[in-house]
Parts: sequence; structure tokens; C-alpha cells
Amino acid sequence: MTVQPEEAERALTGAPSPFRRVLLKLSGEALMGEQEYGIDPATVARIADEIVEVQSGGLELAIVVGAGNIYRGIAAAADGMDRATGDYAGMLATVLNALALQDALERLGALTRVLSALEVSEVAEPYIRRRAMRHLEKGRIVIFAAGTGNPFFTTDTAAALRALEIGAEALLMGKNGTSGVFDGDPRTDPDAVFLPQLTHLEAIERGLRVMDTTALSLCMENRLPIHVFELTEGNILRVASGERVGTIISTPRKEA
Repeated sequence: MTVQPEEAERALTGAPSPFRRVLLKLSGEALMGEQEYGIDPATVARIADEIVEVQSGGLELAIVVGAGNIYRGIAAAADGMDRATGDYAGMLATVLNALALQDALERLGALTRVLSALEVSEVAEPYIRRRAMRHLEKGRIVIFAAGTGNPFFTTDTAAALRALEIGAEALLMGKNGTSGVFDGDPRTDPDAVFLPQLTHLEAIERGLRVMDTTALSLCMENRLPIHVFELTEGNILRVASGERVGTIISTPRKEA
């Protein structure tokens, strides 16, 4: 785990107003725990417990889960696979993760709905924007599965798109093993510098590996702030409460 520099800690001053509605993007790898691939029930239960605590405070919460924990396990078999076919396989993998997270949340008493961009009517509702918003208004945790339903788009893009569609005030990105955005890869570059705040355009121009360019562009055009933080215990609650944790990517509004 990378420790945040003291200079960055001192730079994190002030606190944004509490959110009304947010979208939380969880990487599939976050569900693996210490395993090489797959789903670790204890890890999912811990994340679910924190999500329930966040949502119980009145926050309207939607979630998009990636599929790296499952798709990585079949990467060898997927070598040479048609790109569109591979992307559809990844979308189906997100459905598996969504169902696992839903089960963990409901065992804690939360009300949830899984909305899928691909039709899997036996296990999830079809994605309909107004239905998703109504579920949020009724206090249900909404989990979006199957990405955008289209190949060639990542779950990062799906998270940005769904956040904008439901009118979320921020996109919270829980990362596995990194405390925010750096100017290099802290796992391979010991001199990588932590960046507490930057704009969407800076992230795109500098080629920082926050999320894909399509997702960043969507957020930039619609001025949707992105909070990038490490998915360690307590951080979801801290970020959702308005505490400055990790990196904030935003585009300031121009003064008239």
C-alpha cells in the first residue's frame, strides 16, 4: 500500500458539502481479497457493511462493479478472442459480481436492485433510467450491471454514463492498492508523486491512468467530479461524508 506524502496531506484543506446522490465504482479486483481471482466472501461482506453504513445516513447510492477478478481468471482462454465477444463475456462477469454484492448487502438488511444493460430477466431488472432513479428515491441501493450493454466500452465509461444519467453529484472510484492518482505507477516507480487535485483535462493530457479517456471526457464535458481513493476500510464512508481523501478530479466553472 502506498503511503500518501505529508505534503499532499497538508494540501487537502476544506471539505465539500455532503452529497445527496453519488455513484460508487468498484473495481472487480477489489472483490478478490488476497485471492488471485474470483470472489472472496469476507472481502465482499466487509465492503457491503460499509456501503450499508453509508447509505443508512440518507445518501442515495448507486454502484457499478468491474469484472477484473473474473475476467482475469479466463484471460488465457480469451487469448485471440474476438474483441466484441470478449467484451460481452466481461459484461456477463459484471453480472456475477453484482449478484454477489447484492446478496451480501441484503444479508445486512439493505434493499437493493440490480439493473442490467443486458437482458437477464431471471436475475436482474432491465436498465431503465427512470426506474433506476425511482429505486434510489425509495431508498434502495441500485447496482448497475453489464456495463453499457455495448462492446468497446469499459465499466469506467459505464460508471460515468450512469452517474450522469441518474444525476449523481460525484463519481466515487474505489481503487485497489493505490491511495489516489500519481504522476506515475507507484507500484513500479518509487519516485511517483501523489496528486491531491487536478482537472479532467490535466488527467487526459498527462495520460494519467485514472480511467479511460472516454469516461474522463464524459465527466469533463458535464463537470462531474471524480473522487479517486484506495478501497481500504472506512474510506467509502469518509469520502461519502465529504472528507478529502485521495485525489479529486474536477473542472471548475468559468466565472461570468
